[in-house]
Amino acid sequence: MSDPKHQSPHSSISNHHSLAAYHYVLPPECIAQTPARPRDHSRLLAVTSPTQHQHHRFRDLPDLLQPGDLLILNDTQVIPARLWGHKPAGAAVEVLLLEPQKTDRWLALVKPGRRLKPGATIHFGSKDSEPDLIAQVIATDADTNGRWLQFTTPKQDSLETVLQRLGQVPLPPYITHTDIPAEHYQTIYAEKPGAVAAPTAGLHFTPELFARLDQAGIQRAFITLHVGVGTFRPVETDNITQHTMHSEWVDVPPSVVKKIQTTHARGHRVIAVGTTVVRALEGAAQSGTLRPFRGKTNLFIYPGYKWQVIDGLITNFHLPGSSLLMLVSALIGRQRLLGLYQEAITSGYRFYSFGDAMIILPTALTHHKFS
Repeated sequence: MSDPKHQSPHSSISNHHSLAAYHYVLPPECIAQTPARPRDHSRLLAVTSPTQHQHHRFRDLPDLLQPGDLLILNDTQVIPARLWGHKPAGAAVEVLLLEPQKTDRWLALVKPGRRLKPGATIHFGSKDSEPDLIAQVIATDADTNGRWLQFTTPKQDSLETVLQRLGQVPLPPYITHTDIPAEHYQTIYAEKPGAVAAPTAGLHFTPELFARLDQAGIQRAFITLHVGVGTFRPVETDNITQHTMHSEWVDVPPSVVKKIQTTHARGHRVIAVGTTVVRALEGAAQSGTLRPFRGKTNLFIYPGYKWQVIDGLITNFHLPGSSLLMLVSALIGRQRLLGLYQEAITSGYRFYSFGDAMIILPTALTHHKFS
Protein backbone atom coordinates (compact mmCIF):
# COMPACT_ATOMS: atom_id res chain seq x y z
CA MET A 1 0.00 0.00 0.00
CA SER A 2 1.66 3.21 -1.12
CA ASP A 3 0.96 6.87 -0.66
CA PRO A 4 1.74 8.61 -3.94
CA LYS A 5 0.57 12.00 -2.65
CA HIS A 6 3.55 12.08 -0.31
CA GLN A 7 6.18 10.67 -2.62
CA SER A 8 6.04 12.96 -5.64
CA PRO A 9 9.17 15.04 -6.34
CA HIS A 10 9.09 18.81 -5.91
CA SER A 11 10.84 21.33 -8.10
CA SER A 12 12.48 22.98 -5.09
CA ILE A 13 13.29 21.69 -1.62
CA SER A 14 11.68 23.44 1.33
CA ASN A 15 13.33 23.37 4.76
CA HIS A 16 10.94 20.64 5.85
CA HIS A 17 11.74 18.50 2.81
CA SER A 18 15.54 18.83 2.90
CA LEU A 19 17.45 15.85 4.28
CA ALA A 20 20.02 18.18 5.83
CA ALA A 21 17.27 19.74 7.97
CA TYR A 22 16.89 16.47 9.89
CA HIS A 23 20.43 16.19 11.18
CA TYR A 24 21.54 16.88 14.74
CA VAL A 25 24.74 16.19 16.66
CA LEU A 26 24.53 13.39 19.24
CA PRO A 27 27.46 12.77 21.59
CA PRO A 28 28.40 9.07 21.40
CA GLU A 29 27.99 8.66 25.14
CA CYS A 30 24.25 9.37 24.74
CA ILE A 31 23.72 6.11 22.81
CA ALA A 32 22.31 3.56 25.26
CA GLN A 33 24.13 0.21 25.26
CA THR A 34 21.85 -1.52 27.77
CA PRO A 35 18.15 -1.06 28.66
CA ALA A 36 16.92 0.44 31.90
CA ARG A 37 16.26 -2.07 34.66
CA PRO A 38 13.40 -2.39 35.45
CA ARG A 39 12.31 -1.45 31.95
CA ASP A 40 9.71 1.08 33.10
CA HIS A 41 12.36 3.06 35.02
CA SER A 42 13.56 4.62 31.76
CA ARG A 43 13.05 8.37 31.46
CA LEU A 44 10.05 9.80 29.64
CA LEU A 45 9.93 13.25 28.06
CA ALA A 46 6.26 14.23 28.06
CA VAL A 47 5.27 16.81 25.44
CA THR A 48 2.15 18.27 27.04
CA SER A 49 1.32 21.38 24.98
CA PRO A 50 2.54 23.22 21.87
CA THR A 51 5.11 25.00 24.04
CA GLN A 52 5.58 22.91 27.20
CA HIS A 53 7.10 19.60 28.23
CA GLN A 54 7.82 17.70 31.43
CA HIS A 55 10.38 15.15 32.61
CA HIS A 56 9.03 11.87 33.96
CA ARG A 57 9.82 8.18 34.30
CA PHE A 58 8.06 5.72 32.00
CA ARG A 59 6.30 4.19 35.01
CA ASP A 60 4.41 7.52 35.32
CA LEU A 61 2.52 6.75 32.09
CA PRO A 62 -0.87 6.04 33.81
CA ASP A 63 -0.76 9.56 35.29
CA LEU A 64 -0.25 11.14 31.85
CA LEU A 65 -3.13 9.35 30.12
CA GLN A 66 -6.89 9.51 30.63
CA PRO A 67 -9.43 6.76 31.41
CA GLY A 68 -10.77 5.49 28.10
CA ASP A 69 -7.56 6.18 26.18
CA LEU A 70 -6.51 3.34 23.88
CA LEU A 71 -2.89 2.25 23.48
CA ILE A 72 -2.10 0.40 20.25
CA LEU A 73 1.00 -1.80 20.43
CA ASN A 74 2.93 -3.89 17.89
CA ASP A 75 3.08 -7.58 18.89
CA THR A 76 5.73 -8.62 16.37
CA GLN A 77 8.57 -10.82 17.62
CA VAL A 78 12.19 -10.48 16.54
CA ILE A 79 13.49 -13.67 14.93
CA PRO A 80 17.10 -14.96 15.18
CA ALA A 81 17.84 -13.32 11.85
CA ARG A 82 21.66 -13.18 12.02
CA LEU A 83 23.47 -16.30 10.81
CA TRP A 84 27.10 -17.23 10.36
CA GLY A 85 27.90 -19.67 7.59
CA HIS A 86 30.61 -20.52 5.10
CA LYS A 87 31.08 -21.12 1.42
CA PRO A 88 31.67 -24.75 0.44
CA ALA A 89 35.40 -23.94 0.12
CA GLY A 90 35.43 -22.64 3.69
CA ALA A 91 35.32 -18.80 3.51
CA ALA A 92 33.18 -17.25 6.27
CA VAL A 93 29.87 -15.56 5.39
CA GLU A 94 27.54 -13.46 7.58
CA VAL A 95 23.84 -13.30 6.70
CA LEU A 96 21.16 -10.93 8.04
CA LEU A 97 17.63 -11.92 7.03
CA LEU A 98 15.44 -8.96 6.08
CA GLU A 99 12.17 -10.10 4.55
CA PRO A 100 10.50 -13.35 3.47
CA GLN A 101 9.25 -13.68 -0.09
CA LYS A 102 7.80 -17.20 -0.26
CA THR A 103 8.36 -20.52 1.45
CA ASP A 104 11.93 -20.54 2.87
CA ARG A 105 13.02 -17.71 0.52
CA TRP A 106 14.35 -14.54 2.15
CA LEU A 107 15.86 -11.23 1.16
CA ALA A 108 19.10 -10.93 3.12
CA LEU A 109 22.16 -8.78 3.51
CA VAL A 110 25.25 -10.90 2.97
CA LYS A 111 28.87 -10.12 3.92
CA PRO A 112 31.04 -10.33 1.97
CA GLY A 113 28.53 -10.14 -0.85
CA ARG A 114 30.52 -9.26 -3.96
CA ARG A 115 31.51 -12.85 -4.68
CA LEU A 116 28.12 -14.37 -3.89
CA LYS A 117 26.45 -14.17 -7.27
CA PRO A 118 23.29 -16.07 -8.31
CA GLY A 119 23.94 -19.79 -8.10
CA ALA A 120 26.40 -19.57 -5.22
CA THR A 121 25.66 -21.56 -2.05
CA ILE A 122 26.23 -20.93 1.66
CA HIS A 123 26.40 -23.71 4.24
CA PHE A 124 25.46 -23.32 7.91
CA GLY A 125 26.49 -25.55 10.78
CA SER A 126 29.63 -27.60 11.32
CA LYS A 127 32.19 -27.65 8.50
CA ASP A 128 32.99 -31.26 9.42
CA SER A 129 29.55 -32.77 8.83
CA GLU A 130 26.47 -32.45 6.70
CA PRO A 131 25.25 -28.82 6.94
CA ASP A 132 22.17 -28.06 9.01
CA LEU A 133 21.09 -25.46 6.48
CA ILE A 134 21.97 -24.52 2.89
CA ALA A 135 21.18 -21.23 1.15
CA GLN A 136 21.39 -20.74 -2.60
CA VAL A 137 21.66 -17.23 -4.02
CA ILE A 138 18.68 -16.82 -6.36
CA ALA A 139 19.06 -13.16 -7.34
CA THR A 140 20.45 -9.81 -6.27
CA ASP A 141 18.27 -6.93 -5.03
CA ALA A 142 19.18 -3.50 -6.34
CA ASP A 143 17.25 -1.55 -3.69
CA THR A 144 19.07 -3.06 -0.71
CA ASN A 145 22.20 -4.46 -2.37
CA GLY A 146 21.09 -7.71 -0.77
CA ARG A 147 20.53 -11.23 -2.04
CA TRP A 148 17.45 -13.38 -2.38
CA LEU A 149 18.31 -16.69 -0.71
CA GLN A 150 16.47 -19.99 -1.08
CA PHE A 151 17.00 -22.13 2.02
CA THR A 152 16.90 -25.92 2.26
CA THR A 153 17.26 -28.03 5.41
CA PRO A 154 19.04 -31.33 4.60
CA LYS A 155 18.23 -32.79 8.03
CA GLN A 156 14.49 -32.26 7.49
CA ASP A 157 14.06 -29.69 10.27
CA SER A 158 11.95 -26.64 9.52
CA LEU A 159 13.77 -23.40 8.74
CA GLU A 160 12.28 -21.88 11.91
CA THR A 161 13.74 -24.72 14.02
CA VAL A 162 17.19 -24.32 12.48
CA LEU A 163 17.11 -20.54 12.96
CA GLN A 164 16.33 -21.00 16.64
CA ARG A 165 19.35 -23.26 16.94
CA LEU A 166 21.89 -21.45 14.75
CA GLY A 167 20.67 -17.87 14.53
CA GLN A 168 21.08 -14.89 16.78
CA VAL A 169 18.71 -12.00 17.45
CA PRO A 170 20.38 -9.07 15.66
CA LEU A 171 21.13 -5.90 17.60
CA PRO A 172 21.46 -2.53 15.83
CA PRO A 173 25.01 -1.60 14.77
CA TYR A 174 25.18 1.33 17.21
CA ILE A 175 24.92 -1.12 20.14
CA THR A 176 28.60 -2.02 20.17
CA HIS A 177 29.17 -3.43 23.65
CA THR A 178 26.49 -5.19 25.62
CA ASP A 179 26.10 -8.56 27.31
CA ILE A 180 22.34 -8.60 27.73
CA PRO A 181 20.30 -11.74 26.95
CA ALA A 182 18.38 -11.74 23.66
CA GLU A 183 15.01 -11.48 25.45
CA HIS A 184 15.87 -7.92 26.50
CA TYR A 185 15.50 -6.97 22.83
CA GLN A 186 11.91 -8.27 22.76
CA THR A 187 8.81 -6.59 24.11
CA ILE A 188 7.07 -8.51 26.90
CA TYR A 189 4.09 -8.98 24.57
CA ALA A 190 6.03 -10.14 21.48
CA GLU A 191 3.95 -12.94 20.01
CA LYS A 192 4.16 -13.17 16.21
CA PRO A 193 7.63 -14.00 14.81
CA GLY A 194 8.76 -12.11 11.73
CA ALA A 195 10.66 -8.92 12.65
CA VAL A 196 14.39 -8.38 12.23
CA ALA A 197 14.41 -5.43 14.64
CA ALA A 198 12.35 -4.69 17.74
CA PRO A 199 9.54 -2.10 17.92
CA THR A 200 11.59 -0.34 20.55
CA ALA A 201 8.97 2.03 22.01
CA GLY A 202 7.36 -1.09 23.48
CA LEU A 203 10.49 -2.21 25.30
CA HIS A 204 9.63 0.06 28.26
CA PHE A 205 6.49 -1.84 29.32
CA THR A 206 6.43 -4.28 32.23
CA PRO A 207 3.66 -6.56 33.56
CA GLU A 208 3.38 -4.26 36.59
CA LEU A 209 2.89 -1.20 34.37
CA PHE A 210 0.23 -3.01 32.35
CA ALA A 211 -1.59 -3.80 35.60
CA ARG A 212 -1.51 -0.14 36.65
CA LEU A 213 -2.75 0.97 33.22
CA ASP A 214 -5.63 -1.50 33.57
CA GLN A 215 -6.50 -0.06 36.98
CA ALA A 216 -6.50 3.45 35.48
CA GLY A 217 -9.02 2.42 32.80
CA ILE A 218 -6.56 2.69 29.92
CA GLN A 219 -7.27 0.19 27.15
CA ARG A 220 -4.84 -1.57 24.82
CA ALA A 221 -4.98 -3.47 21.54
CA PHE A 222 -2.41 -5.04 19.25
CA ILE A 223 -1.55 -4.81 15.58
CA THR A 224 1.39 -6.47 13.81
CA LEU A 225 4.05 -4.86 11.67
CA HIS A 226 7.08 -7.06 11.02
CA VAL A 227 9.90 -4.55 11.31
CA GLY A 228 12.26 -4.89 8.35
CA VAL A 229 14.58 -2.88 6.18
CA GLY A 230 11.84 -0.29 5.53
CA THR A 231 12.03 0.97 9.10
CA PHE A 232 15.79 1.47 9.37
CA ARG A 233 16.87 2.01 5.76
CA PRO A 234 18.48 5.49 5.60
CA VAL A 235 16.99 8.32 3.59
CA GLU A 236 19.57 9.07 0.89
CA THR A 237 17.83 11.64 -1.32
CA ASP A 238 18.47 15.34 -0.63
CA ASN A 239 14.78 15.95 -1.26
CA ILE A 240 13.10 13.59 1.17
CA THR A 241 9.90 13.51 -0.87
CA GLN A 242 11.80 11.45 -3.46
CA HIS A 243 12.63 8.69 -0.97
CA THR A 244 10.70 5.43 -1.36
CA MET A 245 10.15 3.26 1.68
CA HIS A 246 10.70 -0.50 1.46
CA SER A 247 7.47 -2.38 2.11
CA GLU A 248 6.80 -4.12 5.42
CA TRP A 249 4.13 -6.67 6.30
CA VAL A 250 1.18 -5.40 8.36
CA ASP A 251 -1.91 -6.88 10.01
CA VAL A 252 -4.56 -4.51 11.34
CA PRO A 253 -7.41 -6.86 12.33
CA PRO A 254 -11.12 -5.98 12.29
CA SER A 255 -11.32 -6.13 16.10
CA VAL A 256 -8.73 -3.37 16.43
CA VAL A 257 -10.45 -1.19 13.81
CA LYS A 258 -13.70 -1.53 15.74
CA LYS A 259 -12.01 -0.69 19.04
CA ILE A 260 -10.43 2.44 17.55
CA GLN A 261 -13.75 3.57 16.08
CA THR A 262 -15.52 2.99 19.40
CA THR A 263 -12.80 4.89 21.28
CA HIS A 264 -13.13 7.91 19.01
CA ALA A 265 -16.92 7.78 19.05
CA ARG A 266 -16.79 8.04 22.85
CA GLY A 267 -14.50 11.07 22.70
CA HIS A 268 -11.36 9.26 23.85
CA ARG A 269 -7.87 9.21 22.33
CA VAL A 270 -5.82 6.65 20.40
CA ILE A 271 -2.13 6.62 21.34
CA ALA A 272 0.29 4.71 19.11
CA VAL A 273 3.14 2.94 20.87
CA GLY A 274 5.93 3.39 18.33
CA THR A 275 6.37 4.55 14.77
CA THR A 276 5.64 1.05 13.43
CA VAL A 277 2.14 1.27 14.89
CA VAL A 278 1.72 4.68 13.27
CA ARG A 279 2.67 3.30 9.86
CA ALA A 280 0.39 0.29 10.28
CA LEU A 281 -2.68 2.30 11.30
CA GLU A 282 -2.16 5.20 8.93
CA GLY A 283 -1.31 2.75 6.14
CA ALA A 284 -4.62 0.99 6.74
CA ALA A 285 -6.44 4.32 6.42
CA GLN A 286 -5.06 5.57 3.10
CA SER A 287 -8.46 5.22 1.45
CA GLY A 288 -9.63 7.99 3.80
CA THR A 289 -11.26 5.54 6.23
CA LEU A 290 -9.58 3.13 8.62
CA ARG A 291 -10.25 -0.40 7.42
CA PRO A 292 -8.96 -3.86 8.38
CA PHE A 293 -5.80 -4.49 6.41
CA ARG A 294 -3.47 -7.43 5.95
CA GLY A 295 -0.65 -6.99 3.48
CA LYS A 296 2.29 -4.67 2.84
CA THR A 297 2.67 -0.95 3.31
CA ASN A 298 5.44 1.39 2.18
CA LEU A 299 3.83 4.54 3.60
CA PHE A 300 6.39 7.31 4.18
CA ILE A 301 5.20 9.99 6.62
CA TYR A 302 6.90 13.38 6.80
CA PRO A 303 5.80 17.02 7.46
CA GLY A 304 2.73 17.88 5.46
CA TYR A 305 1.13 14.49 6.02
CA LYS A 306 -2.62 14.54 6.71
CA TRP A 307 -3.25 12.43 9.82
CA GLN A 308 -6.09 9.91 9.72
CA VAL A 309 -6.08 7.80 12.88
CA ILE A 310 -3.71 8.52 15.74
CA ASP A 311 -4.05 11.22 18.40
CA GLY A 312 -0.72 10.83 20.19
CA LEU A 313 2.51 8.86 20.13
CA ILE A 314 4.96 7.11 22.44
CA THR A 315 8.35 6.80 20.77
CA ASN A 316 12.07 6.49 21.41
CA PHE A 317 14.68 9.01 20.22
CA HIS A 318 15.69 8.39 16.61
CA LEU A 319 18.79 8.64 14.44
CA PRO A 320 19.60 11.88 12.57
CA GLY A 321 18.27 11.93 9.02
CA SER A 322 16.04 8.90 9.56
CA SER A 323 12.53 8.39 8.22
CA LEU A 324 11.45 7.88 11.85
CA LEU A 325 12.60 11.37 12.79
CA MET A 326 10.63 12.72 9.83
CA LEU A 327 7.51 10.83 10.91
CA VAL A 328 7.61 12.34 14.41
CA SER A 329 8.30 15.77 12.89
CA ALA A 330 5.07 15.41 10.92
CA LEU A 331 3.22 15.22 14.24
CA ILE A 332 4.65 18.19 16.14
CA GLY A 333 6.90 20.02 13.67
CA ARG A 334 10.56 19.62 12.81
CA GLN A 335 11.91 22.63 14.70
CA ARG A 336 9.92 21.76 17.83
CA LEU A 337 11.14 18.17 17.72
CA LEU A 338 14.80 19.07 17.22
CA GLY A 339 14.51 21.54 20.10
CA LEU A 340 13.16 18.76 22.31
CA TYR A 341 16.01 16.50 21.20
CA GLN A 342 18.52 19.14 22.22
CA GLU A 343 16.78 19.44 25.59
CA ALA A 344 16.98 15.66 25.97
CA ILE A 345 20.72 15.65 25.17
CA THR A 346 21.36 18.46 27.64
CA SER A 347 19.32 16.64 30.30
CA GLY A 348 21.23 13.38 29.89
CA TYR A 349 18.57 11.26 28.17
CA ARG A 350 19.69 7.98 26.62
CA PHE A 351 19.07 7.59 22.87
CA TYR A 352 18.03 4.91 20.37
CA SER A 353 16.82 1.33 20.87
CA PHE A 354 17.73 0.80 24.54
CA GLY A 355 17.31 4.46 25.41
CA ASP A 356 14.61 6.61 26.93
CA ALA A 357 11.24 7.58 25.50
CA MET A 358 9.04 10.52 24.57
CA ILE A 359 5.27 10.79 24.70
CA ILE A 360 3.54 13.33 22.49
CA LEU A 361 0.13 13.92 24.02
CA PRO A 362 -2.89 15.10 21.99
CA THR A 363 -2.79 18.38 23.93
CA ALA A 364 0.61 19.10 22.32
CA LEU A 365 -0.85 19.21 18.82
CA THR A 366 -1.95 22.62 17.61
CA HIS A 367 -4.30 21.40 14.86
CA HIS A 368 -5.80 18.02 15.54
CA LYS A 369 -9.23 16.71 14.60
CA PHE A 370 -9.81 15.20 18.04
CA SER A 371 -8.43 18.09 20.16
